Amino acid sequence: MGTHKATADRPELTVVPPAGGGRRKAPGARPGKGFALHGRFRHVYISPAVLFVAVLLYLPFLWTAYLSFTSYDGLASPEFTGLDNYRRLFEDDALVTSIRNTLLWVVGTVVLPVGLGLLVAVLSYDLRRGAWFRLPFLLPYAMSGAGLGVIWGFILQPDGMANQILSLFGMPGGDTAFLQDGPRNTVAMIVVWTWQQLGVNMLLFVVGLQSIPKGPIEAARIDGASGWAMFRHVIWPLMRPITTVVFGLALVAGLKNFDIVWVMTQGGPGRSSETLAVTMYRDVFVANEYGYGSAVAVLLTTITGLASYVYLRRQVSREEMPR
Repeated sequence: MGTHKATADRPELTVVPPAGGGRRKAPGARPGKGFALHGRFRHVYISPAVLFVAVLLYLPFLWTAYLSFTSYDGLASPEFTGLDNYRRLFEDDALVTSIRNTLLWVVGTVVLPVGLGLLVAVLSYDLRRGAWFRLPFLLPYAMSGAGLGVIWGFILQPDGMANQILSLFGMPGGDTAFLQDGPRNTVAMIVVWTWQQLGVNMLLFVVGLQSIPKGPIEAARIDGASGWAMFRHVIWPLMRPITTVVFGLALVAGLKNFDIVWVMTQGGPGRSSETLAVTMYRDVFVANEYGYGSAVAVLLTTITGLASYVYLRRQVSREEMPR
């Protein structure tokens, strides 16, 4: 704001700032105070969200943790038994199988859907009409886990379509028991899960590729980088934010996978394909052992929380490392 010199075609104009400074205050505003959202009433605005999370998340977990120290069948009052349910956990052979299968799910869901999704995303990114190439990989994600389990359950039965096709073409393995022997049944279900999840992981990686600035890539091309060297030293480091999200989601999904296992095998035969989530469901809703099932739920929640914390801390440490 100031005074402009007069010219031949424009008269001299003098602008006088309003009294009290250049900023006009809203009527009723207190001097020196910001909006209420940043003042003493800010907690009032976030309290509904905090209450919503507490009611739907924290309170059920606290109730489950309490039940894990009791003997409870869902009808009578819970009877406090101390650490008996947790002692039983470490003596249960079925739980050892569940932990083994859960670890297989974690490794499988991190390596196969994520790895193949990244491969398809990179190969189709610069491809002409690459969206049409990616579409068949994305369609299975539209199916629910229960529907997927029903379809592939029929396909992988001893007399199902998979064995019939192998026998029709004279290929070995026409009598393979895909879902009858462990841990083969777990590996088969991980392959089914990969078929469904590959598309969404591919889509997330495509979004990550599209967010990469063109400058570093063009500079690397001028320096002669291409192919694997370009991907390893330029593209992959720039995709770290989206990679952190994809790997984190795959890690949690592998730990808590339930629907496909329950629909395809119900944890059998002989509990050979159970995961921790299936064990929890069986103990609570089938055997009506709410106390022991709650102990399994607490164990699963603890493992998931610790794994997520370690993974995220490691990613944060990498971001903070000097380059």
